[in-house]
Amino acid sequence: MALVDKNTLDDGGFRMSEATARDFIELLKPRVMSLVVFTAFVGLVAAPVSINPFIAVVAILAIAIGAGASGALNMWYDADIDAVMTRTATRPVPSGRVLPGEALVFGLILSALSVMTLGVLVNWLSAALLALTIFFYAVVYTMWLKRSTPQNIVIGGAAGAFPPMIGWAAATGSISLESVILFLIIFLWTPPHFWALALFKSQDYGRAGIPMMPNVAGEASTRKQIFAYSLLLAPVGMLPWAFGFTTAGYGVVATALGIGFIWYAWKVLVMPDSDRVMKPAKALFAYSLLYLFVIFAAYLADSVVERTLASGVLS
Repeated sequence: MALVDKNTLDDGGFRMSEATARDFIELLKPRVMSLVVFTAFVGLVAAPVSINPFIAVVAILAIAIGAGASGALNMWYDADIDAVMTRTATRPVPSGRVLPGEALVFGLILSALSVMTLGVLVNWLSAALLALTIFFYAVVYTMWLKRSTPQNIVIGGAAGAFPPMIGWAAATGSISLESVILFLIIFLWTPPHFWALALFKSQDYGRAGIPMMPNVAGEASTRKQIFAYSLLLAPVGMLPWAFGFTTAGYGVVATALGIGFIWYAWKVLVMPDSDRVMKPAKALFAYSLLYLFVIFAAYLADSVVERTLASGVLS
């Protein structure tokens, strides 16, 4: 049964929403959740320890629920600006399918459930990191940074970068340099990824009053910053190989992906101001998604293969 929203009255009484299960699933931002789950899974499996399969499943489910809770809280708070953006106007809350109070309670319950489950059944370090991630995304980014500074994505990107570190902590009960490098890859990937989106969605952000970089600093400055971040991201993506955490196979893949990222960012940098279709920005946005998936998949494959070969030699 739908929850009662005390802020929404109908003829002097309380109104119940007609939200479906699908609407509540949409509140979890399943596409964003899938990326969070994947990077957390990589951190968990790549960690140099054996973990009980049941504990591993519990950890991944808790991280997924925590990510969904963040999405629900974000949609609750951002309903006003989502309503005026074409990209988000059909979301459950601004469209009226889910009441604001329902989204808030749903997000809070899932937040508590995910953190407590991870703490009690796995370990409290990973639970603390998950709680920090939810707080950072829902409060620091959504309620503060997003509406106050064009650096919102830069600082707020930390929330999306924590999952592999959470997965690593779930497996080992600790934080290592290797997990910090995985964090840095996502952290440096986030600004060029979202600024590429902001370039061809700047009118949407402008209507909503969100100070995204193109709307505040201009397109030319944004393109320069995208290129600068790509120059930082490419070598950081190779650090696992440079530090000896992976084989040369991963190094080759990371190098190729980094060069590709720089190339696409360069095309955005030299994009003529008259290009209102912004094909280079759209191409970079699409490539950035491919980059993150492939580099983490390569890291996972390298770790699994190396561990399998090592166990075969030892046996």
